[in-house]
Amino acid sequence: MSGGSLIGWALALPLLAACLVAASGRRPNLREGVTLTLSLLLLAVVLSLLRLVAAGERPALSLFEMLPGLAIAFQAEPLGLLFATVASVLWPLNSLYSVGYMRGNREQHQTRFYVCFALAIWAVMGLALSANLLTFFVFYEVLTLSTYPLVIHRGDLAARAGGRSYLGYLLGTSFALLLPAILWTWSATGTLSFQLGGIVAGHVPESQLPWLLALYMFGIGKAALMPFHRWLPAAMVAPTPVSALLHAVAVVKAGVFAVMKVSLFVFGIDLLQHTGASSWLAWAAAFTVLSASVVALGKDNLKARLAYSTVSQLSYVVLGTALATSMGVLGGALQLAMHAVAKITLFFCAGAIYTAHHLTEVRQLDGLGRRMPVTFAAFFIGALSIIGLPPLGGTWSKWYLLLGSAEAEQTALMGVLMLSSLLSIGYLLPIPARGFFLPSRPQPPPATDAGQSPEPGAVWQEAPLWCLLPLALTALGCFAMFLAAEPLVQFLTPLTAPPGAGG
Repeated sequence: MSGGSLIGWALALPLLAACLVAASGRRPNLREGVTLTLSLLLLAVVLSLLRLVAAGERPALSLFEMLPGLAIAFQAEPLGLLFATVASVLWPLNSLYSVGYMRGNREQHQTRFYVCFALAIWAVMGLALSANLLTFFVFYEVLTLSTYPLVIHRGDLAARAGGRSYLGYLLGTSFALLLPAILWTWSATGTLSFQLGGIVAGHVPESQLPWLLALYMFGIGKAALMPFHRWLPAAMVAPTPVSALLHAVAVVKAGVFAVMKVSLFVFGIDLLQHTGASSWLAWAAAFTVLSASVVALGKDNLKARLAYSTVSQLSYVVLGTALATSMGVLGGALQLAMHAVAKITLFFCAGAIYTAHHLTEVRQLDGLGRRMPVTFAAFFIGALSIIGLPPLGGTWSKWYLLLGSAEAEQTALMGVLMLSSLLSIGYLLPIPARGFFLPSRPQPPPATDAGQSPEPGAVWQEAPLWCLLPLALTALGCFAMFLAAEPLVQFLTPLTAPPGAGG
């Protein structure tokens, strides 16, 4: 199958999944079987594209022109394929987890949930494979609109308030900042096509580059740079599989992917480094890294703590890109993948705790690890990867970011990265420590997925198997990512090649 055909299937399969799920809504087993089957087919297609791109090919597909010279078009390149691979690997795991969570908590509107989830993956594929800023913007907005019903899934006052914040921040930043940046780029360069090494050099005066970059960076609200971050904690009213989608599979990953894509393919790291246009962005990202970590320390709600952790950890990607060094870019790209696997593990664990015991606050978790050893062990592994300790994947992204800071001669930013890791120890490790080592708090017996109390004398009170299996697999994935760092770096190295050097 040709590369263009593979791109077409990568776009078609999530749409097909949404249609078939909607048609089989009255038959839950069929509905979920369709979701899992098509998610695995998408994974196979994306891995086939990955092999072509790793071999040096750049498959492309153009669908139609919206205006003369402005087409909805796609091209596979290393950064986009990294993002698409992360999403396609995590979609079947999140779908499997959703079966246990949605049934275990008797959630309403499950068919709508799976349909919107598939549409969100479709938007991710379109965004990841976009060949120009027009296609990029269309699928970026489709992702916002397709995930809104997931954020308001429960339909209560808190969900509707979270949904208003979600739409307000993301659509507001897109149309007030991102769209003007795209129009400015079109006016200055006459093109919206992505090109490694950038397209604005020689077309936008150097004195105006920081302003154009600021429009893009704050216009990409999904990256959750402060002060445009509040939508992310507000969206935590959604069910846990949605939180995992927002944090690990799609939305904030789309944000930081977009930051890297624009920086590398619209500006180019050589231009950013030569002009210093991104220096301010490195410090804005550093402020977000530390400030969000401090806020996370004070959050007792488990999902809110993890949300602010994401705000902090994803700004590592922005920081690495803003350094405009080869090591910084590699570190940012690695962080996109490493954080996804670790953070989805933490959210899976939070959802398992809620499903099994209906607990949401950190202070309620004392002694619970002895009854949920698999869940809390997985949380411990994911936390260590977020912190950046070997032999877990997060080690390498933090290492390359430190190298990037050294390459840019930014000793202070190296200090920011190390301080952030210490802060992440402070807000993550107390959770498994409380679970395993503190005396248990008196609690009512939890309900199982069948809605009945556990057998008298039961020791383990874990979530349903459909919740446990995915979190165990993603925890093991944190170790696998440690071993995958070298081939990932080789795959991503063309992103740092000088203009005209290929890739």
